[in-house]
Amino acid sequence: MATALHNLSSYDFSKVPDASNMCFGIVVSEWNSEITNNLLTGAVGTLEKHGALPENIHVKTVPGSFELIYGAHQMTLNGGYDAIIILGSVIRGETPHFDYICQGVTYGIACLNAKSEIPVIYGLLTTDTIEQARARSGGEYGNKGEECAIDAIKMAKF
Repeated sequence: MATALHNLSSYDFSKVPDASNMCFGIVVSEWNSEITNNLLTGAVGTLEKHGALPENIHVKTVPGSFELIYGAHQMTLNGGYDAIIILGSVIRGETPHFDYICQGVTYGIACLNAKSEIPVIYGLLTTDTIEQARARSGGEYGNKGEECAIDAIKMAKF
């Protein structure tokens, strides 16, 4: 569904399981930190709003979006997590680098989900402009980090 038709932060609170006994790993990219910090704030706040204890939310940073795959994989190996969230932002530039990064991260996270016992939630913003990224990281279209937190809770309960 297009984000213009659905606010990323809109959901029915009553349909989200209690997260008080859950542990979450979050891997966040340092690249485009203005955006990824907003995504992280949204994700952590939403997990806590649904009962996750701060000490059960473990955040690790990686330099860029492509490294999100490695970070998430390491978290799946180290265990103890009910779900892992990756958060990143790739903004289209003048070269095909955007396409390679977006495809690579998408494929890598899909492979982790197919092979791992732990759900890995895809929180990579892929936008054409910084304005679009801002709109989806706490702006007019909500916060993708919040949406990912809800997905993580629901998939952990799955």
